[in-house]
Amino acid sequence: MCDTIWLSEKRKNLLLLLMEGPRDIEQIKTSLNVTSKAMMPQIKILKKQGLVLQKENTYMLSEIGKLVVGNMLPLLNTLEVLEENKEYWTSRDTSVIPQEQFMRLGELGECMVIEPDLNHLFDLPREFTENLIKSRCIMSSLSYYHPLYSSLYSRLAKSGAEMEIVLTKAVLERLKNDCRDELETLLDSENTVVKVCEENLKLPTIAVTEKFMYICLFDKQGKYDHRKVMSFDASALRWGRELFIHYNELSQKVIEI
Repeated sequence: MCDTIWLSEKRKNLLLLLMEGPRDIEQIKTSLNVTSKAMMPQIKILKKQGLVLQKENTYMLSEIGKLVVGNMLPLLNTLEVLEENKEYWTSRDTSVIPQEQFMRLGELGECMVIEPDLNHLFDLPREFTENLIKSRCIMSSLSYYHPLYSSLYSRLAKSGAEMEIVLTKAVLERLKNDCRDELETLLDSENTVVKVCEENLKLPTIAVTEKFMYICLFDKQGKYDHRKVMSFDASALRWGRELFIHYNELSQKVIEI
């Protein structure tokens, strides 16, 4: 059965198409850009394997077919995420992601790696700031100090955005010393919860809103190279919230400076 699926792109694509629902041959031809002559032998093989059923002129997955394709999808999604940005993922320290969640990396979906612009190396990425400002529900974990974070997040607090922010002790101390007014704005906001994580956070940044998921990882040498991953897929947002909650549960609320 493995050969039936993986040795033919046409068969694999047909199974994925039928996972969305039954199709007749004309719909199959249009969706997959194939001819009847090319597709009918592949359908015959899938029917023989018990993966596809035919009722009159309509084709659909069998129960076994649904089981097989349902288990194919996570692998295919993971391969797509890795192949799209292979160099990035192979060079990252992914140990900061819980193992069970790392195994679901494919849920990041269609994500992009934001590369540093040498002329704006120390600025926050435009893709991040523009989308963050438009967000109304924000979860963010920060383990390194950036001079623009305090003004950005305090601005969001004043706008009434609901925020949960997890900081390391070092970042909290830096905010106390250098950005006291902005920190007080965050602590005084009814819609903002600020926490400090007792653990040694090795995850530079994660931000999840109702609009996007944004994550930054150190490389395997523990260095920060200003590259980030961003995704707008619903599955990526769920994945990012789960990662944030993992670190949020390790943290204690900051009541006052």
